[in-house]
This record gives sequence, structure tokens and C-alpha cells, in this order.
Amino acid sequence: MKESNLPKGANRGKKRLGRGEGNGHGKTCCRGHKGAGARSGYSLRAGFEGGQMPLFRKLPQRGFNRARFQTEVAIVNVSQLEKLQTDQVNLQTLKDAGLVRSNVATVKLLGFGEVAKAFQVQVNFASASAGKKIEAAGGSITIA
Repeated sequence: MKESNLPKGANRGKKRLGRGEGNGHGKTCCRGHKGAGARSGYSLRAGFEGGQMPLFRKLPQRGFNRARFQTEVAIVNVSQLEKLQTDQVNLQTLKDAGLVRSNVATVKLLGFGEVAKAFQVQVNFASASAGKKIEAAGGSITIA
């Protein structure tokens, strides 16, 4: 569908505020009289109920969420190791190659893909399949 083929009235014009009483949006410009909502720059916080105790604070907390206590672990597959220029694989070389973010502290190596080069790998965690593939290629893996 092209813009020239749109049905009439599909592109409604912008509401013009404060341009006289004739269009119904004059004087207070649909903002009412006084108060914060009538001022420029006003935006209502999500869940704000005008000073009344908000509903989300009235309701009891239920259940447990462990997301607060989890540690972030960056995932690297053995197929991605081919992008490295060196055969030494550790946290710093992975950061330098751009395979993990610069703020990552923990890395896990997974066994997706194939590896042809012999790598000396030092990571925090590794899957069993990743360990087998690294050692089958003639490399070694160290869990730090």
C-alpha cells in the first residue's frame, strides 16, 4: 500500500491547540484550569495516583524472584573462537576480540559448532561437549 492510495481521512491532521474558540481547542487548550497538568514540561509518573497510595504499593508481595541474585554469565560457542587471532583464550582476549562485552566478569564456553585450531582456553565454566571438542582439536581447557 502506498501513501497515495490511502483512504480519505487515514492521515489525520495534528490537533491545533490555542487557535481560537471555534475549533473547540482554544483558551486552556484541553488542559483544564491551573495545576501541574496545565503547565509545560509536565509528565505523570507511571502508577502515580495523585498522592493517593498507589495500587502497586497496597498489594502484598507474593512469590520469589531469583533474578536479583543471579550472576551474569557471558556465553561463547567454540565456533566463535575461530575469530580470535591468538591461540590463547581468556577473558581479556575475548573482550579484545569483541566476543563478550567489556563489563563481563564471567564466561561460559559452550560446544556449538566445530573447532579446528588447538586453543589453550581459560574460562570460568565450560560444557562437557566444549571440553571434548577443544581437546579433540589438540588444545587444553582450564576452568578458573
